[in-house]
Amino acid sequence: MEEVARERSNLAGVRHILLVLSGKGGVGKSTISTELALSLRHSGKKVGILDVDLCGPSIPRMFRVQDNSVHQCDSGWVPVFVDQDKSISLMSIGFLLENPDDAVVWRGPKKNALIKQFVADVAWGDLDFLIVDTPPGTSDEHISTVEALRPYQLLGAILVTTPQAVSVGDVRRELTFCKKMNLRVLGIVENMSGFVCPHCSECTNIFSKGGGEELAKHAGVPFLGCVPLDPQLSQSLEEGRDFIQEFPKSSAFPALAHIAQQILDGTSQQSS
Repeated sequence: MEEVARERSNLAGVRHILLVLSGKGGVGKSTISTELALSLRHSGKKVGILDVDLCGPSIPRMFRVQDNSVHQCDSGWVPVFVDQDKSISLMSIGFLLENPDDAVVWRGPKKNALIKQFVADVAWGDLDFLIVDTPPGTSDEHISTVEALRPYQLLGAILVTTPQAVSVGDVRRELTFCKKMNLRVLGIVENMSGFVCPHCSECTNIFSKGGGEELAKHAGVPFLGCVPLDPQLSQSLEEGRDFIQEFPKSSAFPALAHIAQQILDGTSQQSS
C-alpha cells in the first residue's frame, strides 16, 4: 500500500532529496540552498527548492520572484518557476502571504500541517534534486519534514555552520538530531569562512577559521568545503542574480562549485 501511494505521489518524479540544516540561525542556509541549486542547474540538472522556513522565507527574494503567486492544477499546487526552461522551481510560504511583511504567528500543529501539505500537494514533476531549506533548530518543523519525506528518495542532510565556536556548538547538536532521526549526513559546509580582499587577494579570517572542518573530522562526516565572505555573492542574492553564471572569477565560486560536484559525485556513486 505504501509503495502504491509513493508511486502516485507528487514526489514520485524526484530522484534525490537534500535537506539543508543548521542548529544556528543566520549561518547562510538559504544562501547555500540557492547557490547549490544554481550550481546543479549549470550541471544540467533540474532542481526544486522547498522552503520550509515558515517564519523567515528568504528563497523567493533570492531568486527575485517574490511577487509571483502559486496556482492550482489537478495534481495540487504548481511551484513557481525561476526561468522559462523550468530548470529551477520553488515553493515557499512567501508566495502565499497577502503582504510580504505579514508575520506568520502560528503554533506548532499549524506549521506541521502546512509542511505536510507542501510535501504532499506540490506538483514538482520530474526533478533530479529537491533541496529543502529549513529553519534553524531541531524542533517541530524539522521532525515533521524528515518524517514526511522519509518514504521518498531522501538522500541526506547538508549541515551549515560558520567558523565560530558558538555556531559549531549548535551544529554539533544538529548532528545529534540527524543521528536520532536516522538521517544520513552528506557533509558540513563552513560558510563565511574568511574574507578575501578584492584588491590585494589577502584573506582575513573575520570569524576565525576551521571550526566546521574540525567538527566534521570529530564527527566522522565529510567536510564539503569553506565558502568565504564575498561581496559579489551578497550582491547577487540581494538582486536575485545568478552568481554562478555571472561571477566565475569570484573567491566564493570555486568553493560552491566544489560542494555541488561532491553532491553529484555522491549521487552517481550511489546509483552505480
